[in-house]
Amino acid sequence: MAHPSTFSIVAYDPQDNAWGVAVASKFLAAGAVVPWAQAGKGAVATQSFANTTYGPKGLELMASGLSAEQALAQLIREDEGRDHRQVGLVDAQGRAAAYTGSSCYAWAGQVVASNFTCQGNILVSEATVHAMAETFTESTGELADRLVAALAAGEAAGGDSRGRQSAAVLVVKPGGGYAGFNDRYLDLRVDDDPAPVQRLAGLVEMHNLFFGRSPEEDRLVINGALIQEIQALLARQGLLSGSLSGVYDEPTRRAFAQFTGRENLEDRCDPQTGWIDPPALDYIRQRF
Repeated sequence: MAHPSTFSIVAYDPQDNAWGVAVASKFLAAGAVVPWAQAGKGAVATQSFANTTYGPKGLELMASGLSAEQALAQLIREDEGRDHRQVGLVDAQGRAAAYTGSSCYAWAGQVVASNFTCQGNILVSEATVHAMAETFTESTGELADRLVAALAAGEAAGGDSRGRQSAAVLVVKPGGGYAGFNDRYLDLRVDDDPAPVQRLAGLVEMHNLFFGRSPEEDRLVINGALIQEIQALLARQGLLSGSLSGVYDEPTRRAFAQFTGRENLEDRCDPQTGWIDPPALDYIRQRF
């Protein structure tokens, strides 16, 4: 039977109140099996002949007030196939726990620390999980960036001994989903690719571009030469006609709103009040 033997990291970011899981494997679409997370409850990675009930059941147990360690103990106790399982959990307070069954294929094991746990099986060596833990501890930035950096470090240290195929990252936080309607801040998967971790890192960069937001003090006011640059762009795109006035007038506002909406940059600017984030402007300049 195929099984998602893999390396993964489960973590909590107390500064951003976010929970996440990142996973890489020589297994098709490991992201459809391994990662589970819910804001305010915790996160779970289930792998090695994965018992997918560990995801929802683990979250439910932690939501009921059990610690990650207590939830893990109950999951394992109730599972007759426990010797083949591997699982990592982080609860709402960042307490972490992990388990590697005695029948998991070598190398198999974990590193558990404050706010995160790294685990893997069928690895080249234990260097993978140690590299992941070290990189995650020392890295900065958003949780997704740190999780994927940990995956890349684990892969560089050896990774899955069978090769590479898929990778995924899931991050949740209260109101973190699109337009604030749910907690799914980021949910990205590379299901089949010769370099899945690198491809996943690129997707995270794209997510940061389209859905990130610069500090208010970094926003660029649309005035002066920038107005003329934007008007010229809008004219080339067929969205603005007539002479380029150099004034950020109502036709320019409407055309710029249409353009940024078309390019999915609405979270990175406000055409009405007249500002744009520097990363969005850089992207527009490079692409158009």
